[in-house]
Amino acid sequence: MDRKLLNSELGRVSPEQYRDLPESGMVVVLDNIRSAHNVGSAFRTADAFKADKVWLCGICACPPSAEIHKSALGAESSVPWEHAEDTLELVGRLREDGFTVVSVEQTEHSLSLEKFAPAPGKRYAFVFGNEVDGVQQGVVDASDFALEIPQDGTKHSLNVSVSVGVVLWQWRSRRP
Repeated sequence: MDRKLLNSELGRVSPEQYRDLPESGMVVVLDNIRSAHNVGSAFRTADAFKADKVWLCGICACPPSAEIHKSALGAESSVPWEHAEDTLELVGRLREDGFTVVSVEQTEHSLSLEKFAPAPGKRYAFVFGNEVDGVQQGVVDASDFALEIPQDGTKHSLNVSVSVGVVLWQWRSRRP
């Protein structure tokens, strides 16, 4: 028998306690995500892996939003967030602030995710792109590198919310 844990046994922190946790050194950047449900899912995943912030760029829906809340389950209240009108400008600011900017995109020279290991002491900004067009080419060009999730099927495409989960899991499991 393997009893499932009750919610009360999970050791969850409150939104206030979340903000008091040590910084993880990782932020999520959403580049013009069309679906508020995908934004909400990204918040929920960012909370699970202790992102320091979620940046909502361009046309991304922003809290408060019933659609975001439905999939975020309140994580939009725990994870700090900010809206930036222009993703490319934000990438420049993040790089100036010492972040390694990583576009999650399939490119000619992208690094396969299983080969990625965060460097000790570095801070990372992971950029996830629009559901149709992906990360803007100018943002890819301004990034330090591109990271690709290896795929074997016919689509070579994952929902952006799934991509956030896959990449943040890899970051967490491999960080020093």
